[in-house]
Amino acid sequence: MSGGENAGVTLGPPLDLARHTGFLVRRTQQAHLAAWAREVGGELTNVQFGVLNVLCRLGEASQRELCDELDLDRSTVAGLVARLEARGLVARARAAHDRRRNVVRLTAEGERVLRDTVDAAARVDGRLTAPLTPAERAELQRLLTRVLEAASRD
Repeated sequence: MSGGENAGVTLGPPLDLARHTGFLVRRTQQAHLAAWAREVGGELTNVQFGVLNVLCRLGEASQRELCDELDLDRSTVAGLVARLEARGLVARARAAHDRRRNVVRLTAEGERVLRDTVDAAARVDGRLTAPLTPAERAELQRLLTRVLEAASRD
């Protein structure tokens, strides 16, 4: 900043970004995306993989259920589902037990893409946490989960 812009304002010392959790989380996300690009490539984003993975586990889900499972907002999930549907990886249909409800299911092609991606996605996690012992990895996951649970209550 040039002189005079903060006349009369005393700034404290700058944050040590190497010890600032938000900055470290952002840098970790960048490392994750770089590892994802190396291991998985550009066929599927990690969030799209998340949708396919949830659908594989649940069999079918409403877009609202996908929002809850992936902690995403409705418009994001709607866009994800539309892109996956356009690629033939998922299909939308009326629920068999409740015709008023729409659900999303994996297609055979979605199952194939998921099956072809699972090992690479596991390698991403392994690459990201390679410097950690198994106990440290479990502790990191436990602590991140605790932070996320607390943030979801705010």
